[in-house]
Amino acid sequence: MAAVVFTASAFPPLALGFFGLGTGYLIYGPKELLGWPKGHDGDEAAVARSLGVWGIWLPGFCQFVTGIILFVGLTWFQVFAKTAPFYMAAFAFTAYGIHWFALGWNRYQRNDPRTNAGMCVAFMVISAVGANVFFSAGDWPVGLLFVGLFTVYFFDFFASIGLRLGELGLGFFHLVTGAWLMYLAYATAVDFAIGYHWRV
Repeated sequence: MAAVVFTASAFPPLALGFFGLGTGYLIYGPKELLGWPKGHDGDEAAVARSLGVWGIWLPGFCQFVTGIILFVGLTWFQVFAKTAPFYMAAFAFTAYGIHWFALGWNRYQRNDPRTNAGMCVAFMVISAVGANVFFSAGDWPVGLLFVGLFTVYFFDFFASIGLRLGELGLGFFHLVTGAWLMYLAYATAVDFAIGYHWRV
């Protein structure tokens, strides 16, 4: 029986995952930090629904697709380098994508945010693992991203239990980390597409 061997891919979908999460952070951050946008005629439910839809589709779907492609490429087809950073990227993108489906849906439905407290603890753990893996591999730009993610979930924990300072910190670090994600998306895209060598 002939073995099927797939050619190694030089194009993992990392930019898609970075872009999706960064867009979500840049959408959510202004509401948490500045209270903007306000609902028309006080209709905050409309703002919550809009945030929910964006949360499901951009950070949710983009990261989920990225994570699944990475896992399938690492395991079934073996087209990506089997390295600790690629495994960690697959793990993180998939988990973060799935949790954004829940975050977006809960925001859309205006469900009780206090249940996010336990989720924040779990995602601080993933963020710490990611920082450990990428700094150990010498990839400080992505290691720095995971430090930002850890900080997001640290403040999200306090926002979940109703502390306004937690929501302000969450909004601030959503914006800062979102800006860093835009850099990572841009750098990854130009590196893969036109052979630039930006640090990612």
